[in-house]
Amino acid sequence: MYRIDLNSDLGESFGRYTLGMDERIIPLITSANVACGYHASDPEVMAKTVAMAGEAGIRVGAHPGFPDLMGFGRRNMAVTPKEAYAYVLYQIGALDGFCRSVGMKMQHVKPHGALYNMAAKDYELAKGICQAVADFDRELIVLALSGGQLARAAADMGLRTALEVFADRAYEEDGTLVARGKPGAMITDEDEAIGRVVRMVKEQTVTAITGKEIPIRADSVCVHGDGEKALAFVEKIREVFRREGIEVCSLDRR
Repeated sequence: MYRIDLNSDLGESFGRYTLGMDERIIPLITSANVACGYHASDPEVMAKTVAMAGEAGIRVGAHPGFPDLMGFGRRNMAVTPKEAYAYVLYQIGALDGFCRSVGMKMQHVKPHGALYNMAAKDYELAKGICQAVADFDRELIVLALSGGQLARAAADMGLRTALEVFADRAYEEDGTLVARGKPGAMITDEDEAIGRVVRMVKEQTVTAITGKEIPIRADSVCVHGDGEKALAFVEKIREVFRREGIEVCSLDRR
């Protein structure tokens, strides 16, 4: 039996601005990555998102990013590993307060956007992030790009690690994600995206943007909840997984 977690980046609304379809996506996933106020979200949104996840019985993780609301955390920043440590520790602590208020325990930490992509390539930056996780709670799972430096750093530090793949993103030959600004970076055909994910789970391989087959391991699939077809896509991917004998379950049940 194959098992896979379905995660989605949620709680990204801010003040009067609403992003995504959290209420409709939450019942269809197993793990929620909740923004912690740096790249998106605010305290009220964090509280609401954690409460919704708790009511739906899904697991919650912190989604720390760069302090960049204007750029939605997708712009690279020149930060030291020490600064990354402080940013991540601060945001984990913030979300943990909301989890504790409703009797929930955080399951994982997944960096957001540029912080995630930079940590996939920069081992020292990844170590700073992982040290924050280790100092806060060594039981937390680090959700990291399959084959990236964050996954390597987490494993080297003895942290629980889960490897993430993306249904709607293209891959470079080194296993990193193709930059969003490049042609072909986003996989827009639903059937193609789902077919790729099934291969990642069952065959542990994916076709890079160059056409080369590269190895990959999937513990969790990221399904974005902010696109206009997001809901239909999540429903469809669950149905295909059922037919393919792939059980959907949270990271701590794998």
